[in-house]
Amino acid sequence: MQVVSSLSGVLKSQQVAVSLYKTAFRSATSATTASKTAPAAAPQRKEQEKSQPKSSPASSGDGKPKVAATPVAAKAVRDPKARMEKKAQDSKSFVANLFRGRAVTDQIFPFPSVLDDEQKDTLRSFVEPTNKFFEEVNDAAKNDETSKIPDHVTKGMAELGAFGLMVPQEYNGLGVNNTQYARLAEIVGGHDLAIGIFMGSHQSIGFKGIMLSGTDKQKEQYLPKLATGEHFAAFALTEPQSGSDAASIRSKAVLSPDGKHYILNGQKIWISNGGFADVFTVFAQTDVKDDDGNVKEKMTAFIVERKHGVKSGPPENKMGIKSSNTAELYFDDVKIPVENVLGGVGNGFKVAMNVLNNGRFGMAAAMAGTMRNVIKQSVAQANTRQQFGHLINNYGAIQEKLARMSMVHYVTESMAYHISGTMDDGGKDYQLEAAISKVYGSVHTPTHG
Repeated sequence: MQVVSSLSGVLKSQQVAVSLYKTAFRSATSATTASKTAPAAAPQRKEQEKSQPKSSPASSGDGKPKVAATPVAAKAVRDPKARMEKKAQDSKSFVANLFRGRAVTDQIFPFPSVLDDEQKDTLRSFVEPTNKFFEEVNDAAKNDETSKIPDHVTKGMAELGAFGLMVPQEYNGLGVNNTQYARLAEIVGGHDLAIGIFMGSHQSIGFKGIMLSGTDKQKEQYLPKLATGEHFAAFALTEPQSGSDAASIRSKAVLSPDGKHYILNGQKIWISNGGFADVFTVFAQTDVKDDDGNVKEKMTAFIVERKHGVKSGPPENKMGIKSSNTAELYFDDVKIPVENVLGGVGNGFKVAMNVLNNGRFGMAAAMAGTMRNVIKQSVAQANTRQQFGHLINNYGAIQEKLARMSMVHYVTESMAYHISGTMDDGGKDYQLEAAISKVYGSVHTPTHG
């Protein structure tokens, strides 16, 4: 097949990538070596400084007026340690260490392989029914046209256990690990990315906070119905004036005089599943006293039920993934029981970051599935479409497009399984890799109808 020759472009691109990586590795190694030898030069610099004449306090060495140092600046000059109040933490993250000029490859070489034979057999038993369901029951084009996922599709997914994949079996879930989840998310994304977003918003981030930071009582109360699809979840962080700067949210929760409830007021926007979710992980500012008795605003996470008084706006009219519901949320004196604080008062930012870091790989996996399906359809078109008397798979422009698509898919899929494997292997330093996988995959995935 002529189109196979286009993969030579992928090989060339990989060769270039390997060459660039080797260069980066050598630079990082040189930087690490230099940093180890740098302390030896310090005494020489001190001797040189001693031999130089001191300048007048009123002027700098070049005769220009000298600006008086503030007490804080003067302290920093006297004490170099004051310039770095927070010591950089050791990390096994490959990406994080590149920023430090080091090549730490513990988590990428060898590529993580975490499934044992039993887990592989379990995964295979899920793959065929999932593929069959989306091929025979779901109609992605119709869902996009109507901007809605039909009830019979949702019910069928619930029967497959699709809404509680990673929930422990004791809470009615299937109890799969991250790598198994990634494979199933890839299948769903390959058939209908909107449903992939629906599923991910429900379990990758929607109720993930309860799994990661919830008390035993909170898990027992919420997870069983969320795992079976009786209830659906959403993650509510973004506000009109707060996007990537999560700590700047203005929604406010005030403790009631009797100490039994928090009264929540505010607004959230662009909330996936926001129009129909029953349970929300909501973030709001709360007043917290520090050790000195001073009151400061700190973010707190709450488990909020729709029946508490949550209202939602109409579905957003999006350009793509139309059957994935996206809506605004409104909180007007919503009373939240104090028992529904998630992860402790004032710990909301930590809860939010843990949820996002833990769930982003699922997005990359779903988009890898979408890419695979798009490549399949593109190759079929290239092998049957004729122009100027030849199949278009003979033309370099088409071959290059297919090669680049294959390369992007390879990268996205590799990142998804690298992150899930690292997590299943007990790794903790994958935050930057997870963020990159989501951005890279979403930028390169076609999502419009």
